[in-house]
Amino acid sequence: MKTTVFKPVDFEEQLIYNRAIEAVIWGMPAVNSELFHESLLKAKGDYNQIVYWSGLISSKNQTLTPNPDVIYINPFYDTRQGPVVLEIPAAEGVSSLTGSLDDGWQTAIEDIGPAGVDKGKGGKYLILPPNYKDAIPLGYISMPSSTYTGYAILRSNLTDASANDIKRAIDYGKKVKIYPLSEADNPPATTFVDLIDVSFSNTIPYNIHFFEILNQFVQREPWLTRDMAMIDQLKSIGIEKGKTFQADARRQEILNAAIKDAHSWIDKKYEKIFTPPFYEGTNWALPASADVVKSLPTNYTIPNLYPVDERAISYSMAYFSAKHLGTGQFYLMSIKDNKKESFDGSKLYKLHLPAKVPVKLYWSVTAYDRETHALILGMKYSSRASTSPGLQKNSDGSVDIYFGAKAPAGKESNWVPTDPKRKFELLARFYGPEKGFFDKTWKMGDVEEVN
Repeated sequence: MKTTVFKPVDFEEQLIYNRAIEAVIWGMPAVNSELFHESLLKAKGDYNQIVYWSGLISSKNQTLTPNPDVIYINPFYDTRQGPVVLEIPAAEGVSSLTGSLDDGWQTAIEDIGPAGVDKGKGGKYLILPPNYKDAIPLGYISMPSSTYTGYAILRSNLTDASANDIKRAIDYGKKVKIYPLSEADNPPATTFVDLIDVSFSNTIPYNIHFFEILNQFVQREPWLTRDMAMIDQLKSIGIEKGKTFQADARRQEILNAAIKDAHSWIDKKYEKIFTPPFYEGTNWALPASADVVKSLPTNYTIPNLYPVDERAISYSMAYFSAKHLGTGQFYLMSIKDNKKESFDGSKLYKLHLPAKVPVKLYWSVTAYDRETHALILGMKYSSRASTSPGLQKNSDGSVDIYFGAKAPAGKESNWVPTDPKRKFELLARFYGPEKGFFDKTWKMGDVEEVN
């Protein structure tokens, strides 16, 4: 990725350019989150409603590294008119939810479901606006949000991904409710917006639209104490609370140059988060820096630590955070094969997963576009999972997954298609990870090119 050759005419323009780059880095999780709402409105939905997919997602879902092996149930909240109730059903047999409630900065307020605060018993989560002082009614789980708006990412889990299994997961997921606390005595019916045939995206726009979206967030949400130093930084590029964001032709030119260079910087930093790897001698790594992993559960309150740079890397390629990573789910990502060559969609690769993957729920591996970090456009499907119908196992119980533009003969059920004209990346998910995963007595293989 090439950088721009920006030439300021004076120091003022240089300052705008420099601060615009810092604004991109600092504002990445907020813009990532705000893009969800933009797509929600385009889909005729709104806050205090729930979007869901009435089937497994396709590449029409262009969000950042989504999971194509679950049924998504995503409530969006707005507390500007007062607290909002998010009602979660108790787990029922194989039916359960895995997910978290995140504020507008995509910092988890708390985890939800069997691995969350309700421990699978369900409950009424009361989402509170910033600085809420009133008493909390009995029977509610208090969820203080640092922003007025945010969302929950809830995954209704599958067992075998059959038509009946998908229907079961949808029916269970639609027991989730969202409504204002002021109407709790007689809650209105929850509005569910089905996005199965709708284009829905939060891929990052590396152009002037990024700053337009950041301005929307700044206008609506309160300044957090930790971020007060950004007030003047944003003001110098034209973003100021209470004022319209306007950029003339020259300022747009400067901002577009800045965000293109910020994109180049982010992309270079992205490759560095894969060191050190999770498994020594492989290219699998948790796609977040150690400082981000430490900071997220505390809402960035650890003294002398605010990893804004590393946070930008994470939210340039993903959305959502868990309060307690590793309890409900864990992720490993790879962008290179065992020879440290970037994945090429025109080539064929193999991943070996030893038998008895240590998970309570399921595992999956998904291919994403290396540039956009979204599902590869035009593919019939994007992943293989332990829940995939017809998945072939080897005689010892292990599984081989193939990635490439063409399936190897006889391995179609274990094959993930790729675009021969694009590079790709892989994300492995482990839901309900167990001890053997973390002590590494079970170890996933590196990805190898097949000649």
